[in-house]
Amino acid sequence: MRSERAGAFRLPAQFQVSRTGGGEAKRPAAIVAAPGGGRPLPHDSILIGDCLAEMASLPEASVDLVFADPPYNLQLEGALSRPDQSLVDGVDAAWDKFADFAEYDAFTRAWLSGARRVMKPAATIVVIGSYHNIFRVGAILQDLGFWILNDIVWRKANPMPNFRGRRFTNAHETMIWAARSADAKAYTFNYEALKAGNEDCQVRSDWFLPICSGAERLRDEAGRKAHPTQKPEELLARLILAASNAGDLVLDPFFGSGTTGVAARRLRRSFIGIERDPVYADAARRRIDAVEPLAEEAVARAPARRSEPRVAFLSVVEAGLARPGEKLTDAGRRHSAVVRSDGALALGPAVGSIHKIGALVQGLPACNGWTFWHVERGGRLTPIDELRATMRAAMRAAE
Repeated sequence: MRSERAGAFRLPAQFQVSRTGGGEAKRPAAIVAAPGGGRPLPHDSILIGDCLAEMASLPEASVDLVFADPPYNLQLEGALSRPDQSLVDGVDAAWDKFADFAEYDAFTRAWLSGARRVMKPAATIVVIGSYHNIFRVGAILQDLGFWILNDIVWRKANPMPNFRGRRFTNAHETMIWAARSADAKAYTFNYEALKAGNEDCQVRSDWFLPICSGAERLRDEAGRKAHPTQKPEELLARLILAASNAGDLVLDPFFGSGTTGVAARRLRRSFIGIERDPVYADAARRRIDAVEPLAEEAVARAPARRSEPRVAFLSVVEAGLARPGEKLTDAGRRHSAVVRSDGALALGPAVGSIHKIGALVQGLPACNGWTFWHVERGGRLTPIDELRATMRAAMRAAE
């Protein structure tokens, strides 16, 4: 939820900055030529202004990923107190208030249309919200032609309790991840890298993360929140790692305290943030400028198996990496089969592929023969997948 509408909440005096010339917050930023001419694409910039106007000024098909944390239209009624009678620091700013659902829907349709225009054909968008607004956002996304890929549930490790005791504790927010259209098949999803960092298990669509607190939370000199809806850096980092690559351009049309820019800079992505309030923009700029990007090797794109050249087991045999007549075994040496000259395996009278024979000996419907079968080399068992990797390395070197 970000400062977007007129009458936005203002930070205390120590955060105040003057509006800069040219509609952008002061920053050291690279300005590069826009695709096909037109306005230069302002990499690593915070544009001060209305998100609809600023997105309209950007070139079409120019960004790789959009993250949007729009107003939630919470429609809070009155102050909310804790049991000790202290007031909850909720979101009651004018930028989160709309006359009715029709006005909110029109606003949502307008900014989503603007975002879709600047997305590259293979770009994706992530929109975060709560039960107040996310279902309306999802319907409008589909109406505009976006193709929903996932909804991701952010389970909050430390949610605010329900003080009135009239509802369940609101302990999660929902993110919708969508492609620009149903035809967008080449969108970025770093599946292998995410899986490798998750103990070789697929990353699930429910993420258990704490809300922004502690030293990460921006506060004024009185200890009050500098921005009421600051998102945790860990959340943005995970999204950016999943759906973009180093050097990509990330757009955040509701920039607020700049968490998207912080994560993008640390992970060596470029960003464009749009923020109506120059006070928020200045606080975000100073926060981002303090970030040191990670080393290039720490964020380099991991090779995707789907992009690797296809190698048949017969090619491994023909290259002499596995020999006809040689015996393959599983890691526990419980099962064995003989390599044939045609690249198949023989198990008694049965003949089949490395996958079929691997499934047969285990009594399973399917098997990845590359990881199941091993060959002895240098006194140790080596998965035949390592032989395939040797073939692929040779193919890349020959290109």
